[in-house]
Amino acid sequence: MAPPSSNAPRPGRVLAVLAALVVVLFLAIVGSNLTSPGNWSRDFKVHLGLDLTSGTTVSLQAVKPGGGTPTSAQMQQAIQIMDNRVNGAGFTEAQVVQQGSDVINVSVPGQSAQKVVSLVSRTAELMFRQVLLEAPNTSVPTPAPTPSTPVPVTPSAPASSSPAPSASASSSAHAAGLPGASGTGQVQQMATRARALPAASATASASPSAPASPSAPASASPSSATPRLSTWQQASGNPALVSAPVKALFNKLNCANKDWQKAIGYGSGQYDNPNTQIVACDAAGNKYALDKVKVAGTMITAASATVNPNGSDWLVNISFNGAGTKAFGDLTTQMYDTYHQSPAPPDLLGVVLDGIVVSAPYIQSPTVGGQSQISGSFTQTQAQNLANQLSYGKLPLSFHQQSVQSVSPQLGHDQLTAGLIAAGLGLLLVVIYLLLYYRGLAVVAASSLIIAGLLVYESVILLGKYQGFALSLAGIAGLIVAIGITADSFVVFFERLRDEVREGRSLRAAVERGWARARRTILVSDTVSFFAAALLYYFAIGSVRGFAFTLGLTTVIDVVVVFTFTKPMITLLARTRFFGQGHRLSGLDPARLGARAPWRGSPARPRVPGRPTPAKES
Repeated sequence: MAPPSSNAPRPGRVLAVLAALVVVLFLAIVGSNLTSPGNWSRDFKVHLGLDLTSGTTVSLQAVKPGGGTPTSAQMQQAIQIMDNRVNGAGFTEAQVVQQGSDVINVSVPGQSAQKVVSLVSRTAELMFRQVLLEAPNTSVPTPAPTPSTPVPVTPSAPASSSPAPSASASSSAHAAGLPGASGTGQVQQMATRARALPAASATASASPSAPASPSAPASASPSSATPRLSTWQQASGNPALVSAPVKALFNKLNCANKDWQKAIGYGSGQYDNPNTQIVACDAAGNKYALDKVKVAGTMITAASATVNPNGSDWLVNISFNGAGTKAFGDLTTQMYDTYHQSPAPPDLLGVVLDGIVVSAPYIQSPTVGGQSQISGSFTQTQAQNLANQLSYGKLPLSFHQQSVQSVSPQLGHDQLTAGLIAAGLGLLLVVIYLLLYYRGLAVVAASSLIIAGLLVYESVILLGKYQGFALSLAGIAGLIVAIGITADSFVVFFERLRDEVREGRSLRAAVERGWARARRTILVSDTVSFFAAALLYYFAIGSVRGFAFTLGLTTVIDVVVVFTFTKPMITLLARTRFFGQGHRLSGLDPARLGARAPWRGSPARPRVPGRPTPAKES
């Protein structure tokens, strides 16, 4: 007996690969909830677009003063600001994405068009405000001393100018400053600094394991070491310069809350008002009380990141116009003359964009020549980001509305229902056609469509969970069209298989030869469909991109299903009696297909009148 050929098909292995793929996608969806089936219903949730739920989508086109296309840095900065606005307003599942070179799409579920438009289309402006108070978001209270040990209280004392050793090694945007550096030529310097946290010493003294000093026998209960929001009494700076309402807001401010502006009742009318003191947070979660605006970002004429000629770190150079030179010179001179003894508030100058502190350098020397530098242990990326933010204050983008689309909950439900009905009808018609024309082979085709649907379902859930993909009505249309693309692959394979049967080959041989011919056609067809979807996605706008994305996704899945399920299943069925011997309901009946000669081992077929009887094989 001859050994089996090494090229013999092994459909079982291929089907095992498909099963493994389905399992991997399943595990990726449930994640840590694998052992908690009760939570799977939340994991297997398809994120729907606004046209299938409710909400508002606003398309805004950015316009530069004087014309031209906004730079990528300006667009990214605008996206960041809008994202901060919609999330700061408490909107859930809001999305801000760039489309093309100058369009930003903002999608907010469950909100009216007027509210969204007024929130995102307002032009941002960068402002310079003197820092009056600064503190970490939380502090650990100092343990209460015993009555016999008086402890002096100095709530308004500024933080030490000597940074903690751990802070001095930081490479963040608030890294160790350069207190000994001086301005060179006409350029005066500001420097970022390492913050000395006011609560650091209190934390150490509250440690349960630290032995009490005989001279100060103070003990702290475990509850006294619970972190609390910092108050203005614990902050560094000069409380005498801060109004009472701002002090109250400072105590209430919780920078750990991403909606902190909403929590303290701040809207754009409050944090963008240049004539009032405000409270604000930075990206690191520190809280500030800031003075009125003395210098506006529109006074900046240029901002750029450069390498420090005296070291390997990066600097940010700033140039001001005539009005800015005077205003910035007056402000920095007043701050330096009064507070330069310590690099702490109020010698810090807050750079504020949309109510958020993006940097807070301290003044090393007055800036009277219209040229200034911000120095510190910046990386190239950090310096360029700060320069972009400063430049954004110089060139604020304005936005023109391209379109505003609002969908009510009822309309979204109706559109979702209509889309699902259309998909179901399309699938039903395809299955009916396959049953009438291909008979038994329709079982393989229908099973392939089910497997393709399962893979699409898992893929859409995964994309929604990890990439924020939302299925829109146009996306459902792409899925419906994909039913035809997937069915087309079956038709190509089945017709090639039938052609081989008509040539008189046995079904097993016909499967391999037909697959070799069909495979090339299927790959070419799906490649064309995929590239068409990719080009449509790249050049299209709005909901058309959702159609193109799902069309491209299902085209890829079609290739996977045909190669890992349809062909292996046909190979296995060719070994069965029902298909292998050409049952008349199998869809591969040689007589019905007009085969040149009956298969060996198959029952004899009646002679067709008018057709010569084929010669018997020797």
